[in-house]
Amino acid sequence: MKIVLIILAVFLGLLILAEFGLRVIFGFGRPLIYQADEDIGYLLVCDQKTRRFGNRIEINQYSMRSSPITPVPDSTTLRILLLGDSIVNGGWWTDQSQIISEMLAQQLNSTFDQQTPPQKIEVLNVAANSWGPPNQLAYLRKFGTFQAGGLILIINTDDLFTQPPNPQIVGRDRNYPDRQPPAALVEVFNRFRSPAPPPPSSPPANDLVGYNLEAIQEIRAIAAKNEIPFLLAMTPLLREIGSPGPRDYEIKARQRLTELTESLQILYIDFLPRFNSTCDPETFYRDHIHLSVKGNQFVTDQLSESWQKQLKIPVDR
Repeated sequence: MKIVLIILAVFLGLLILAEFGLRVIFGFGRPLIYQADEDIGYLLVCDQKTRRFGNRIEINQYSMRSSPITPVPDSTTLRILLLGDSIVNGGWWTDQSQIISEMLAQQLNSTFDQQTPPQKIEVLNVAANSWGPPNQLAYLRKFGTFQAGGLILIINTDDLFTQPPNPQIVGRDRNYPDRQPPAALVEVFNRFRSPAPPPPSSPPANDLVGYNLEAIQEIRAIAAKNEIPFLLAMTPLLREIGSPGPRDYEIKARQRLTELTESLQILYIDFLPRFNSTCDPETFYRDHIHLSVKGNQFVTDQLSESWQKQLKIPVDR
């Protein structure tokens, strides 16, 4: 009996130690929580702060991965909305200080500080994992532009094939939890379980590329209506780098996007040739699609230079 009690005590102690380690060291037990939205599909629940693998994550009152903001910027602040998906959001693998929006704000502020009078740049991170142009468009329709003075949309090649927003995944897909797990150990255990069957979704569009291009066109129309400069950028998948390059269906989708930007005179950055023109572009990635900190920095540098030209600000070299 005494041996059994000792074994139970040791086992309980190991569980407590494991729970403590998973929470403190890795941040398990406090994942970001999502809420369903019939139009947007899903949103990050507002006013969240957590750490995952040591990386700080903060979600403000408008479900942005940004610090809390005022509904209207003050007279000395130029506000830029940066729309995107997990590449812009940065996910659990990127610290708040190293996401593209924070890097871009820092770079632009260093330039605008030299202006007379000085102006503060505020870059708001309007992004969530697996969002595409239809989700981003729905967000703008629901929340507006927050009186921004600029709008940047970053997509990746896969976003040209985004399905319609699906609120049914919240609480059913383990990547979109709607509540905190009872323990860090439970969250880790759920990561090893077989994924649940795909939840029902809206019928897909007959032409997914056209469906997403139309959403991009409407985002641009919102910017034009509010007299906001608009910039569109697209990052490639890792397998598109080098040879053989994009697949045939991706080449066709890319061409349709290029034709749209040319017909509407949209300032457009295709990062595929820019990545290919650098040494070791593979180092820009942490996996097949998401960017590393080095990749974030490269994208930030290109956006900063293009944006300053858009606003006719001298670029120091």
